[in-house]
Amino acid sequence: MSLMELQDKSERVYMSTGLRRQTSAEIVSEARRSLRTLATQRPFTPQEKHRQLFGESSSRALDGRPPSAFSLHARHFEAPDSRPGSGTRLSPLEHKPGLSVSLDEDGGVDEATLPKPPAERGNARIGSGGSRAKLLRTASINRLPPMRPNSKNMSLEARTGADQPGDREKLHCSDVTEHTTNSSSETDLHILTKHRILQTASSARGSKPEVKLGHGDTGDDNMDESVFWKTKVLPVLQDFESFAPGDAVSDETVGELCNACNGLHDALAEKGMLGRQFKKRSAILRTLFRLIDVGSDQLNLTLAKLILALNVSGNNLLNICKLIFKISRNASNDALFLNGCILDSLLSLLHCEDVWSKGEAVLYCVGSLKLLSGNSALSRMLLSKGFIGVLLQLSKRLMHGPSSTSANITSHKSEGGGQRIIAGHILVQVTAALRNIADQSESRPSFLSSKAFSTLCLILENHRKDLDICINVARIFSKLSTYTECCHALAESPRCCSVFLDLLSKHSRKQDLVVRLLFTLGNLTAKSTEARERVYEEEGGIDVLLDLFQVYQETPSSPKQCRAPESEDVLVKLIRLLANLAIHPTVGTALAANTLCVQLLLEVLECRCVQESEELVINAVATINNLSFYQGESSVVHSQHTHISQLLLKLLLSSSMDAVLEATRVFGNLSQIKDVRHFIMQHKVEQYVVTLLDSKTPDVCFSACGVLINLSADPENRAMLRATGTVQKLIDCLRDFGPQDWHLAAVVCQTLWNCSLDGELQHTQELLEILRFYTDRGALHWPSDEGVRQVQEACWELLFLPVAERLRRRFYIEDIITNTGKTEREWQRCTSTKALISQKPTSLLQSYFFSHTCLNLQQLWFGQSP
Repeated sequence: MSLMELQDKSERVYMSTGLRRQTSAEIVSEARRSLRTLATQRPFTPQEKHRQLFGESSSRALDGRPPSAFSLHARHFEAPDSRPGSGTRLSPLEHKPGLSVSLDEDGGVDEATLPKPPAERGNARIGSGGSRAKLLRTASINRLPPMRPNSKNMSLEARTGADQPGDREKLHCSDVTEHTTNSSSETDLHILTKHRILQTASSARGSKPEVKLGHGDTGDDNMDESVFWKTKVLPVLQDFESFAPGDAVSDETVGELCNACNGLHDALAEKGMLGRQFKKRSAILRTLFRLIDVGSDQLNLTLAKLILALNVSGNNLLNICKLIFKISRNASNDALFLNGCILDSLLSLLHCEDVWSKGEAVLYCVGSLKLLSGNSALSRMLLSKGFIGVLLQLSKRLMHGPSSTSANITSHKSEGGGQRIIAGHILVQVTAALRNIADQSESRPSFLSSKAFSTLCLILENHRKDLDICINVARIFSKLSTYTECCHALAESPRCCSVFLDLLSKHSRKQDLVVRLLFTLGNLTAKSTEARERVYEEEGGIDVLLDLFQVYQETPSSPKQCRAPESEDVLVKLIRLLANLAIHPTVGTALAANTLCVQLLLEVLECRCVQESEELVINAVATINNLSFYQGESSVVHSQHTHISQLLLKLLLSSSMDAVLEATRVFGNLSQIKDVRHFIMQHKVEQYVVTLLDSKTPDVCFSACGVLINLSADPENRAMLRATGTVQKLIDCLRDFGPQDWHLAAVVCQTLWNCSLDGELQHTQELLEILRFYTDRGALHWPSDEGVRQVQEACWELLFLPVAERLRRRFYIEDIITNTGKTEREWQRCTSTKALISQKPTSLLQSYFFSHTCLNLQQLWFGQSP
């Protein structure tokens, strides 16, 4: 166990009289110094009032960012999904070969191969001329028609087509007649036309129509697929077709529809027909898209899971991601995401290598996950699914830029500027989601194992002009840097301090960003020597901090602005950073010699009231305390000790005990200067310091003893200290705190030593009894916890015992002089212990003097420092 780990109390080694031979207590104290790191509260992170892509404080212009609110219906989806409509009419072929029709990849008839019906053909069953004109529209316009109940419509099996020629022959004329007579749906008529043409082409060729089988498919596989379609899929789709948009649907019915969707999903998964493998995939998608107009969030989320599993792309993928985002905006829907595996589908989408071809869909996908991660239960669920690693990998792909084979970006901009814009939008969502996840204590191992800190620093460096991204990352760091292991990991990122200082310089007026960067730097410099060095060695780093100090220290035009909590919070974090930097000897010496730095700190004490700005004033005094440790010739603190003492005197009289404690600590350092000791005695400060021994607070008593040790270095001050009852208060302090705080007990003994140098102390017998008990290891009660016991035993042995035993010897000698009747001069003439014992032997003297020489006792008596 290192000496630095023995105790967290850190005070400087105060002056002692006599020779300067170091003891164990001084060595330990010198290792700890008096320099202390400062703690502060993490900046408050406000919760967004509304769930949306970009917060109300976003720096993005409203007209330049994707919307968070939109309407979405079945008509917005395209079918078949495999070939989005182009709106371009193809030129007619000069050569017209024999009619040949093939199926597209979704299992439907390739509409591009269908000939247009002759304009002069008439058919009374087709309906009016308007309907007939619509039938002749370009095949590439493939928006879905409104959904209609199918009680009298053509059967779904007939509309989607049959797999085998024998199945196609079952399309009886009566079915066609019933459909065409009672329905005005031009889409159904269009499909009928395709079936007629298909039958005509088959009979004309005298062979089966060409069917493109998948990889490794055989005719038997095709038969199995047909049976699967008729027995497992078709009945479910027929049930779905019975619902019309706008119909009132009960919760029970919605539940049945959701169960049917889940059953269909499981059946397709078991058969290996998810993705784009199933030939009837487009028919399934048409039906699923129509169900969106039922208007149930629960059903839509179930549909989205199945639609994503069918591997939709293009506009359909974008719209389904928008649909999920729309559902996630309502916090009352969070339970729906807990009960399904839609999260897995969304995370799978983020694994895509080419995010640029799905840019806007990925944006809404991550946006949904960001909103959901604000729920603690969903946040933990996402964490268990490797959410942090997925987001970091996505960030890396976005920063690397699109590949040379990347498809057109869904932002409809192919130039580099559009790519950077969509990447920036996505990174805002990514960093906001990570910000939410960072609230979970379970997230720290994932952040550490995935090397998140270096990636986040790289994001900051590459997007330093994007305030939304910078603030999100700063919030992540401010949360995680409060933990030691995360703080060290961040400190190991070589560019973090440089990037932070650059952002502070560029965005000095953005308080919400500045305060979080300063807080994070304060955490780093509190725990890492390397971080202190990097901030100091960064070119212009200290100047950036002092410039910020001046910006936020400037007195505003109105008193109300002067007390703005945001500005004051920046100063609190900034001054804390300076205090932590001053722990490093090189940095501390430089800051103590920096006139601007010291002057700004003194202005805080001059202009701020401790009652209104307590934390700010206390941090300023604590920073002055750390700087006062470096009292070389170049120290501005040393040269302005009189002015500083006057400011500290006001704090000693304040009602804030924390302010009193910090002021006492500074006096403990400055009282090494003779002029300061004179100031203290002249203004009766020592009387107030003595009363602090009654505070029953170890830290306050410790700091008071530090001042009293230095004051007692002057002979003219010792009698005044003894007259104010200092000795009795010190003995009470030793009795009350000794076993709890051996470091404090050692300082009390040191103070008693100095106070007794040129006069007798009262209450000697009481002090000897306490020392006798405290120096007996076996008589003390030690903690049962082994770790705490080791620390206390080490403090007792290294800090307290050497000083206490020497002090006890001194008072034994005083007792001997009193009991033998010898004067001090006679005592000095004693040349051996035996001569003294022979004059008045006692059992007490025998047990003590046979192990010590007369020379050692004389050295102790005449002022040897413990």
